[in-house]
Amino acid sequence: MRGVVFDGSRAEGSGGLGSRVEVVDDLEVRGPGPGEVLVAIRAAGLCHSDLSVIDGTIPFPSPVVLGHEGAGVVEEVGAGVTHVAAGDHVALSTIASCGACGECNRGRPTMCRRAIGMPDQPFSRGGKPVYQFAANSAFAERTVVKAVQAVKIPEDIPLTSAALIGCGVVTGVGAVLNRAKVDRGDSVVVIGTGGIGLNVLQGARIAGATKIVAVDANPAKEAVARQFGATHFLSSAAEGGGVREILPRGADHAFECVGRVELIRQAIDLLDRHGQAILLGVPAATAEASFLVSSLFLDKSILGCRYGSARPQRDFALYAELYREGRLLLDELVTTTYPVEDFAKAVEDAEGGRVARGVLTF
Repeated sequence: MRGVVFDGSRAEGSGGLGSRVEVVDDLEVRGPGPGEVLVAIRAAGLCHSDLSVIDGTIPFPSPVVLGHEGAGVVEEVGAGVTHVAAGDHVALSTIASCGACGECNRGRPTMCRRAIGMPDQPFSRGGKPVYQFAANSAFAERTVVKAVQAVKIPEDIPLTSAALIGCGVVTGVGAVLNRAKVDRGDSVVVIGTGGIGLNVLQGARIAGATKIVAVDANPAKEAVARQFGATHFLSSAAEGGGVREILPRGADHAFECVGRVELIRQAIDLLDRHGQAILLGVPAATAEASFLVSSLFLDKSILGCRYGSARPQRDFALYAELYREGRLLLDELVTTTYPVEDFAKAVEDAEGGRVARGVLTF
C-alpha cells in the first residue's frame, strides 16, 4: 500500500524538501489486535508538526510513516472494541491514552504517560519494521490505532474536512475552551494565523470574546483571519505594532502559534493583569525563551498546552456538532487537496505559506 515515509536523513541546508521523504507503494501494516482498529485513511491534513519531524525540530526515530491529522473508514476492529464497527466514519486522535491511570481518571488523557514518547512499529517495508508517528501515521492508505483514538463522526461531514478535527481544530479551539477557558467579553491576541491560529480565532469567537486581534506578518491573511473571527488584524505584535492602541491595558489571553521565542516574549509583554500567555507554536526542542520576572506579577501566567487539553471522544463530537450547526468552520480551512503522490507539492505550498491547510487524499 501507499504511504509517506521519512528515513531520517537530511540534506544539509536544504530544508524539508531536501530530505529523504518518499511516497512508497510497498508499505505493509499488521491487522488490529485486541483493543485496536484498522482504518482506511481517506484524507489527512499536512500539519507543521509533520514538517518539524523532517527538519529535526521534533526528534523522532526513523524510518517513520508521517501524518497525524486524518479521517477515514473503519475496515476492521480487534477484540473488545464496541464503540465503532466496520464501515463507520472516524476522525483519528493522536492520544493513545490507557484509560486506567490517574491522569486518565482525572479527565486529562493528554497527560497519560503511556500516550507520550512510546512509538510503536505496526508498519513494515521489505520485512523491516517502520515506526508510527504520533500513534497515528495518517499518511498511509491504512493505519492501526488504539480504539480510544478512533472517534465516530457523522457521515454527512466530508472526510477532507473531518480530518482537520484531529489536530488543527482540537489544538486551536481546545486551547481556547479547555486550557485558557476564554470567557464572554474577554480580549484575545493570536500571533500567527496558520492552521492552528485560525482555529484559535474561531475558538475565541465561539467562546464569546469581544476583541480578537490577529497578528501575522503576511497581510494577505487578513481576509481569512476575519472570516474565522478576528475583529482586528495587525502585521506585528512588537512595540508600536498597534496592539496597545486596540487593547490599552493589554490582553486577557495571548496565544503564540508560530513557535519563535521572540514572539513568546511579545505574547507575555502584551498581557493585562491576570492575563495568560498560551504557547502553541513548537520551537526547537532545546530553545529557551526569556521574560522579565516582574512582568508576571499581578497574577499573569504562562501556559503550555498539549493537544488542546482535549478529551477526544467528547471534544471531537462537540466540534462535529458545532460544524453541523454552522458555528465551527472546517470546509474553509481546506485550501487545497492533493493526491498523496503530490506530497512534495503540498510541502512546498505549506512552507511557502500559500495554504491554510493542505489535505492529502487517498
